[in-house]
Amino acid sequence: MTSLPVSRQNGPDERRRELAGFLRSRRERLQPEEVGFAPGGRRRTPGLRREEVAQLAGVGVTWYTWLEQGRDINVSAQVVEAIARTLRLDRLERNHLYTLAGLPLGPVSAECGGLPPSVQRMLDNASPYPGLVLNARYDVLAFNDAYCKIMLDLTQIPVEERNVLWLTFVTQQWQCSFSDSESIKLHMVAGYRAASADHLGEPSWQELTQRLLAESPEFADLWNRYDVAAPSNNVKVIDHPRVGRLRIEPVNMWLTRLGSARATIYTAVDDESEAKFRRLLED
Repeated sequence: MTSLPVSRQNGPDERRRELAGFLRSRRERLQPEEVGFAPGGRRRTPGLRREEVAQLAGVGVTWYTWLEQGRDINVSAQVVEAIARTLRLDRLERNHLYTLAGLPLGPVSAECGGLPPSVQRMLDNASPYPGLVLNARYDVLAFNDAYCKIMLDLTQIPVEERNVLWLTFVTQQWQCSFSDSESIKLHMVAGYRAASADHLGEPSWQELTQRLLAESPEFADLWNRYDVAAPSNNVKVIDHPRVGRLRIEPVNMWLTRLGSARATIYTAVDDESEAKFRRLLED
């Protein structure tokens, strides 16, 4: 991947910009009638007005406006909680808001640079199920042979490009495609944005984001929605060019002593998919 210039803005400035954009996106999705206001006449912007959010949260209009403009002002946990309730944020969105406001809910684990051999043995023993280990940035840290034969042969991908976001939005090398790819992509970008709140200002995260924005309009569109999400275990359907439809269910396991790394094993949902898994490994 060709390196792009990395923003030189410092961490606090970027965190405030991210906080401003997130608040604005959540405000604009909430309709006046949902919170007891009359729909009224024409509005210049979608959703609630800033003064309506301030009124419901019990804060000053000027103060809230400054917060949404990304100004350097003090924010207390009590006020952030009031804003979260006003904007009807779910648990993950609320946690994201706290992190962006500089009020993390708990200690942040350090990134893990390497994996012990036992993790690779676990992946190998998961065969015929495809498995891999990702960090919070979606970098691939480890994978098994089943993943290469069923999903994507990562041995043919340069190490510096083994990032699931990059492979999804930029490269064209997948052996199979998800039938609900749009929903999966949206959820993936939302997961990346949620994780990035703990890494604002870090060069490696900034560089990956800037590369994706430059190379993929689709990623840019999803990124600008400011959605956040957590990894899911929902059943997925993929269309494999050699064996047809596979129904799989991911099992996520967090490797708690290895920072934010998680192992994902894709299990077969039914006997037909199980048989296809084994057929692909035997070929």
